[in-house]
Amino acid sequence: MTLNKKIKDKTVNFEFNKEYIKVVTEKIASNDALFITNSFKEMHPADAADIIEHLSLNDRESLIKLNNFKIDPDVFIELNESVQSEIIKYLSSDSIVSILKNLDSDDAIMVLENVDEKDKNTILSALPPKDRFALLEGLSYPEDSAARIMQREFTAIPSNWSVGQTIDYLRENKDLPEEFLEIFIVDENFKPIGVVPSSKVLRTPRDAKMVSIMIDSPFLVPVDMDREEVGNLFENYSLNSACVVDKTDKLVGMITSDDVLTVLKEEAEEDALRLAGVGDEEITDGVITKTKRRFNWLLLNLFTAFLATWCISLFGATIEQMVVLAFLMPIVASMGGNAGMQTLAVTVRSLATNDLTKNNFNQNIFKEFNIGVLNGIIFAIISSIIVQIWFQDSQLSLIISISMILTMIIAGLFGILIPVTLKRLNIDPAIASSVFVTTITDVIGFVSFLGVGAYFL
Repeated sequence: MTLNKKIKDKTVNFEFNKEYIKVVTEKIASNDALFITNSFKEMHPADAADIIEHLSLNDRESLIKLNNFKIDPDVFIELNESVQSEIIKYLSSDSIVSILKNLDSDDAIMVLENVDEKDKNTILSALPPKDRFALLEGLSYPEDSAARIMQREFTAIPSNWSVGQTIDYLRENKDLPEEFLEIFIVDENFKPIGVVPSSKVLRTPRDAKMVSIMIDSPFLVPVDMDREEVGNLFENYSLNSACVVDKTDKLVGMITSDDVLTVLKEEAEEDALRLAGVGDEEITDGVITKTKRRFNWLLLNLFTAFLATWCISLFGATIEQMVVLAFLMPIVASMGGNAGMQTLAVTVRSLATNDLTKNNFNQNIFKEFNIGVLNGIIFAIISSIIVQIWFQDSQLSLIISISMILTMIIAGLFGILIPVTLKRLNIDPAIASSVFVTTITDVIGFVSFLGVGAYFL
């Protein structure tokens, strides 16, 4: 059963209908492009994109190559990046040009990023000069900059206009964005000096000046600002849109809240994947692609595992005296690893949102130390009781208690120190932190447990 709702003339599926995939697959096999085209027209573009993503690799290729089937630009932009890259290989240059012409500039740049360099020039040369210049300019900026997510379609008016002039301009100008919430006010040098919500324009007398109802000091986003910082700006100040300016503070584009929502979602997914050492992986990626992305971190983990094993080998004589230590030492290392990863996850997120600063760094270090002490004492008590009941050995219970406290404290401290250090070295803490934290907590866990054991033995 599928729950549907009409949005304008599109049907939205709140529960994805898996049975429909079979129908589409059958229609692809029978070359029924008309049925698929008409079905996609009745759906919301996001749902049509979901169907395409759920098709097998061969069925997607067959669909795109069907005669009389042309993928809708609104559907294409809803596809995840890996599927877009895959489909682009099957599209002609004319088809890609047609898609780009029907997209906002920020979406068009995202599509063009996935085109091979050898085909990119051909596609750009087929676009109107104005569009070609805008895309080339956008591609010249860093990939994670504000310029890559801004759209060059915006609404701006001179500061001396009245509300009546503005309303007439909005009605008559066909080059304006289809939807906009705010109107930017610019001076004679096209520098933004204020912003007016479109609702306020409709509620103000025609003879009133726009400067009299504008909000002064709009948020100016430099073209080279990191898109993650843009996301934080929107989140902190609850912005609907923000104007993007070049080095001379001239208005060149606009970023809207829906663009930022996509950025925040991608950044959160990216951090989660990188903490697990799998990079920017998509479920639709092939076996070879996924294997390559995971290989480097697995190889590094292998070497760090040998490092931990070497540390254990230093206490071979101690383990021979009390073999039961070999049974218990994974417990201490595992608890330290989990505690370190908890602190790491919170720290990476705090760094991403700029919540962790120089002003509160020492305070947070002290807090993590206290958390480590408290958790260490709690789990030391629990562990010692279990060990005492299990082995009836008070000395062994004392060993695991002391090592548990030491490991939990060190794990918490390194969980915050490592990502902060990497951040200061201009290395993304989400990429490399987990490997270092895991290695250190394992080594410290084994050394502390076996070291305390060697002391008492």
